[in-house]
Amino acid sequence: MTLHAEVFHEPNTSSFSYVVHRLGQPECVIIDPVMQFNLSQARLDTRFSQKIVEYVQAHHLEVQWLFDTHIHADHLSAAAWLRSQLGGKIAVSEQILQVRERFQTFYDLRDEQLDLKAFDHFLKDGDQLTIGNFHLHVLHVPGHTPADLAFYLPELGIFVGDTLFMPDVGTARCDFPGGDANQLYHSIQRLFSFPDETVLWLCHDYPPEGRSLQHRCTIAEQKQHNIHVGGGTPQADFVARRMARDATLDLPKLMLAAIQVNIQAGELPKANNRGQQFLKIPLNPFSPTDP
Repeated sequence: MTLHAEVFHEPNTSSFSYVVHRLGQPECVIIDPVMQFNLSQARLDTRFSQKIVEYVQAHHLEVQWLFDTHIHADHLSAAAWLRSQLGGKIAVSEQILQVRERFQTFYDLRDEQLDLKAFDHFLKDGDQLTIGNFHLHVLHVPGHTPADLAFYLPELGIFVGDTLFMPDVGTARCDFPGGDANQLYHSIQRLFSFPDETVLWLCHDYPPEGRSLQHRCTIAEQKQHNIHVGGGTPQADFVARRMARDATLDLPKLMLAAIQVNIQAGELPKANNRGQQFLKIPLNPFSPTDP
């Protein structure tokens, strides 16, 4: 039976979520699930996530794992909400400990407000998971953040998170806390070591005018045409290009709301005695030279 990746596009953040399963078999994994959030109204919206629930239920699937490729800054993770609806274990890079430590100070969070039990499992480079009768290999691909992972499924290809975008868009930014353009270059070269025909499944697409939305490409296409790292771009040139580009970028609109939720696997802050939940937004958190 064919190994299949069902694609869900979230238009507000131009994100892709995936349900991966073998046709005719019940076991599945969910990769990079998105929870919609209306910032101006501070309102969560489960309608997009509900589409994933409906797909899983309609195909009589059993969720084994929910993966976030990294701690997303542009959307809230739906991992915890989907776990409450469908079961499964939430897994993330073991490097999240570095990320959480950085942002605990940033958000002035007490130790008791950060519960590692929000995650069920921590993944490291080289881990292999068996899901029913298919296999998933974990790749640590830091650079965008310290905790970025990619997932290699030999029958499908590599789910690369934010490491690479479509060739005409380029590569992930590296100016978030702990980001490193040199590391990203090496992570991309590691991906480029896979066969040219290997399919890369993307987490986002931001198509330029005249091109339709795309959620996948090949290693060969990236090597030849990526505007930041294609054509054998030397490391020093890539780093200079990446840093210059990052200096022009604004913060993602949902970043300050998203990260404090995503370092808790998408679990929301505990409610107060009136049953109300709050997010914390630090004032003037960055110096003029910070992201």
